Amino acid sequence: MKNAAALSGQQPTAAAAVGAAVVTTPGALAATEVSTRDRVTQLLLERGATTAAQLGVALGLSPAAIRRHLDAMLADGDVVAREQTVRGSRGRGRPAKVFLLTDAARGRCGTHHYDNMATAALRWIARSGGSDAVEAFATEQVSALESRCRAAMEDAGDDPLARAEALAGALTAEGYAANATTIASGGQLCQHHCPVAHVAAEFPQLCEAETAVISRLVGTHVQRLATIAHGDGVCTTHIPAQPSRAQSGNPVTTVRTDR
Repeated sequence: MKNAAALSGQQPTAAAAVGAAVVTTPGALAATEVSTRDRVTQLLLERGATTAAQLGVALGLSPAAIRRHLDAMLADGDVVAREQTVRGSRGRGRPAKVFLLTDAARGRCGTHHYDNMATAALRWIARSGGSDAVEAFATEQVSALESRCRAAMEDAGDDPLARAEALAGALTAEGYAANATTIASGGQLCQHHCPVAHVAAEFPQLCEAETAVISRLVGTHVQRLATIAHGDGVCTTHIPAQPSRAQSGNPVTTVRTDR
């Protein structure tokens, strides 16, 4: 049978055909979901406590669609729901619920703002005191992290690879999503998240200070092979095999601490 467009004498345009294809593409649907969720987040950031109905009207979404996004954000801990405060006399029925961003979600909205401020501050330090001042600042910044990780590793023993495993656990608790693996040439410590990546891209002294901390905590010389700040997907630190271990002939095993 001919379709409706053909019966009416009108041919579907190329744009309409492309649009139909995009709507049915899973990747495009996922991208749309993310985009809509970002718009919901932005509205809540701007307006504060807002009802689902108000969000739906502002975004042109049906009640069912906006509820789906809000339920997902509630499950992820990005929003909280509260009863709407009604001043004066109130009609029958329960008051509508309003939705607000959590502190964690609000903090993520301001990440780039803080990055820009931190970068501007380091530029001022560099102009005023030179690269030595930036290095001193970076060292000071990671000192508290070093102290907390050292305390978490107090039962790790002296073996550098065992210490790297314990360090990965400590860094994961700090939000670095780290894991340690044993490889033929020694060990490898990977950090899948860097909270200062944007700033460290301009000021590598931050990465250098962190590498020095890893070396001290592991108890041996280490080598940074890759960093997120440099554009790599993961911050990777190599821990050379110790002579006694390399000559022992023991089979190489892999230990993951990110599960």
